[in-house]
Amino acid sequence: MPRTREHTLTLPVTGTTPDAVTLTDAERDELIALASRVLAAGPALIDEPAWLDTVRDASAMLPRRILAELRRFRHDAGPDAVLLLRNVPVAASDPLPETPSVPGSVERVPAVASALVTAAMMQLGEVIAYRSEKTGALVQNVVPVPGSENSQSNAGSVLLELHVENAFHDNKPDYVGLLCVREDATGDAKLCTSSIRRALPLLSERTVAVLAAPRFLTEPPPSFGGLNSVTPAHPILVGDIEDPNILVDFAATHPLDDEAAAAMSELREALMRTMSALALRVGDLAVVDNRLAVHGRTSFTPRYDGQDRWLHRVYAHLDHRRSRVDRKGGGAVLD
Repeated sequence: MPRTREHTLTLPVTGTTPDAVTLTDAERDELIALASRVLAAGPALIDEPAWLDTVRDASAMLPRRILAELRRFRHDAGPDAVLLLRNVPVAASDPLPETPSVPGSVERVPAVASALVTAAMMQLGEVIAYRSEKTGALVQNVVPVPGSENSQSNAGSVLLELHVENAFHDNKPDYVGLLCVREDATGDAKLCTSSIRRALPLLSERTVAVLAAPRFLTEPPPSFGGLNSVTPAHPILVGDIEDPNILVDFAATHPLDDEAAAAMSELREALMRTMSALALRVGDLAVVDNRLAVHGRTSFTPRYDGQDRWLHRVYAHLDHRRSRVDRKGGGAVLD
C-alpha cells in the first residue's frame, strides 16, 4: 500500500474561509515581549524538558483576547473546526534565516516564532511529538525537500491529500498548529481544510452507516520512516453520529470492501464541496481541530532558493493521561 505517488486530482473549493482573528499592533508588541522573556529565561534547546515548563508558564500571559479565542475554540471548534490567528510576530527584528531544505527539518534553538506557536498550543492542551516522526522534535518544520516532491508528506510539493494528522495512531493529536514563517511567493501553496460538520449533511443515510462501521484500515505516513503496520479495522465516523469525529487519511486509509470504497468516495466529494483553501501569509497561525477536520495542501513548485514556504508545526492533545503509556518517563514524546 504505497503512499508515495503523484496525485493529479484537483481540489475544488466552494466552502468559506474560516473567520480570522487579527492581532493589533499592541498585541503584537505584547507577544514579542513575552517571547523575549521566554528566550531569556528558558533552556538553550527547545527539546530540553524545561522548555515546555517555561513556555507553559508564559502562555498564561498571552494577550487576554487571544486567550479568550483559544479557550472558546477549545470548548467548541465551530462548524469549520479551524481557528486562524493573523499578524503573529515570527521574529523580533533580525532577518529570518533561509528556509531549511533538508529531510526531517526541525527547530532546536528557541526563537520568537517557535516560542509563540508553542505558547498558543499550550492553551489548547499539552504539546506532544512522536519519536518516529522527525526524531520527536516538539517544533517541526513543514518545508519542501528536494527529491521528495511526489511524497504524500510535509516534505512534498504535489497535492497533499486531505487527512487527519497521524490518523493511524491511537494517540493522534487533538490539535495541529501551523504557523507561517515564510509564505509561498507564488501563492500556489494553499492550506486546505474541511470539517465533517459541514460535510455530514451532504451524505446519504446509508453512507453514514457504512462510514460508522469498522470497515477501513489506515497505514502510517512516510514521515514515520520504517513503520509498515496498519491500524486495526476502524470506522471513519466515530462517536455521536449526529456530530461525529472523523478518522481518515485519503492517501493512507483503505476500504475493506466495495461498499466501503463507495462510501469513502462520497465522503471525499462532500469534504471537497465544503472545503476552504487559504494561502497562508507570514504571521498566520492556523489551528486545526484534528478530531473534526481534515487538512491538506494544494500543489506548488518550490524554487529551493532559501525563500520557499516555511511553516512551524506543533501538536497538542487534551488528555495527557491518555497517552502516558506511550510517553516513557512521562515526557512529551510518544514512543
